[in-house]
Amino acid sequence: MKKIFLISFLLIFFISCNKKKQKTNTYPSNIEIIKNRGKLIAVTDYNSTSYFIYRGMPMGYQYELLHLLAEHLGVELELIITNSIDDAFTKLKKEECDIIAINLTVTLQRRKNITFSAPLNETRQVLIQKKPINWEALSDYKVNKLLIRNQLDLAGKTVHVMKNTAFVERLKNLSDEIGDSINIVEVKDYDVEQLISLVSKGEIDYTVADENVAKLNKSYYSNIDIQTPVSFPQQQAWALNSNNPELIKEVNNWINSIRNTHLFAVIYNKYFLDRNAEKRISSPYISLKTGNISKYDKYIKKYSKIIDWDWRLLASLIYQESRFNPNIKSWAGAFGLMQLMPVTANKFGVNKNSPPEKNILAGVKFIKWLDNQFIDVVKDKEERQKFILASYNVGLGHVLDARRLAEANGKNPNIWTDNVDFFILNKSNPQYYKSDLVKYGYCRGEETYNYVKEVWERYEMYKKVIR
Repeated sequence: MKKIFLISFLLIFFISCNKKKQKTNTYPSNIEIIKNRGKLIAVTDYNSTSYFIYRGMPMGYQYELLHLLAEHLGVELELIITNSIDDAFTKLKKEECDIIAINLTVTLQRRKNITFSAPLNETRQVLIQKKPINWEALSDYKVNKLLIRNQLDLAGKTVHVMKNTAFVERLKNLSDEIGDSINIVEVKDYDVEQLISLVSKGEIDYTVADENVAKLNKSYYSNIDIQTPVSFPQQQAWALNSNNPELIKEVNNWINSIRNTHLFAVIYNKYFLDRNAEKRISSPYISLKTGNISKYDKYIKKYSKIIDWDWRLLASLIYQESRFNPNIKSWAGAFGLMQLMPVTANKFGVNKNSPPEKNILAGVKFIKWLDNQFIDVVKDKEERQKFILASYNVGLGHVLDARRLAEANGKNPNIWTDNVDFFILNKSNPQYYKSDLVKYGYCRGEETYNYVKEVWERYEMYKKVIR
C-alpha cells in the first residue's frame, strides 16, 4: 500500500509539474508579437535605391517591398534608417528591429551570425574606377589599356570600401586568389554611393559596389567605369534573427510568392533599370543629394517660422494637399499649393492667380488662425499641431464636435491619438453625429483620420533623412 501511495503521489506530482511547465512555456509567437504591436520594425539604409525622398515622397526598392510585407502581415511599417551595417546588425541582435532590409550579399561568414531570408535577387561585385582624362576622345582600346581589366592588376592597389561589408570579405579572398596583396581600406563614415562619388572626383582610386547599384550611379557619374567584375554572381537577401522562426518562415513564404510576379519585376525595374531612375538620381529634388524636398523649400522654411513649426511638417502638409503642384484645383474649388478654398483664400488675401509664395503665406496665416483656436485648451504643441492638421482638412467645427464627444465619453479632449481621433473617425456613425453635442452634423471622418496620420508619418520620415 505504501508503494502504491508513493507511486500515485509521484505520478500526480509529475503531471502537475508538466502542466505548469507547459503553461509557462506558452509564449506568443514572433508573428503574434508583431501583430499585437501593430507594426513591423525594419532597418534600411539611406541611398538612391533602398530609401530616399523624391519630390516630397518617400521612395525606394527596400521601402516598397517592406510596405508590401507589412500589408501582408496586416500591420504598419516603422523604419529605422542607418547606413552603418554594424549598427544594423547590433539592432537585430538586441531585437530592436524585426528585419534588416539592405542589399546584403549572402556569405558563409555572415551565416554564422544571422539568418538570411530567401534571396530577393542576385548581382555581382564590380570595381569602380575613374576613366582617364579626355576619355570621350580616346578609342575604347586606349581607354581599356589605361583601366584595370584583369583582376591580377589589383595587386598592390588601394581599394576603399565600407567597413564590415561583403566587399571587404571578397577583396580578402581575391587577394589570396591572385597571390598578392590588395591594400583594403575599410571606411566607417562613408556609404557605397559616397565612395563612388569620391572615385568620380579623383579623391580615391578605387571602390567596389554591387553591379545593379553601380549601373544606376554611372548615370549620374559619367566618368566612372564599372565593367571590371571582382566576383561571380551572388545572392542578396534580408537578415532576420535566428530565434524568430515563425517570422523567418512567413517572410520566406512571402518572398517566394512575390519574387516571380509582375509586381516584383516592376518594383525592381523602377529603381535599377528604368530610365526614370537615372533622372531621379540627378534631380535637384532628391533629398539624398541636395537635402531638398521641393522647389518651394525656401518659402516653406521662411513662413514656417510664423507658426513656429518645423518646416518639414509644413512641407508634409503641402505634399498631402497638392503634391507641390501650384496649378492643381480640387473638385470643390480649392486651389494652389495649400489647396485653400475661395472663401478662406479671400480672407487671407490671395486668389487663384496669386504666386506660389503668396499661397503658402496665406495657408500659414490660416494655420496661425487655427492655432489660436486651440492654444488655450490644447497646451501640448505636438498635440495641438495634430488638431490643426485635422481642422485644416475637415474644418474647425467638426473637430470641436469630436472634442465634445470625446469628453462626454470619458476620453481626453486635448489628446488626438486614441482619444479625439476615434470620434472624428466615427463621425459618419449616427450613434455619434446625431448626438445633441454635435453642432456640425455628419462628416466622412475616415478621410480626416487618415490625413492626420499620413501627414505625420511623412513628417517623421522627413525628419530621419532631411536636416
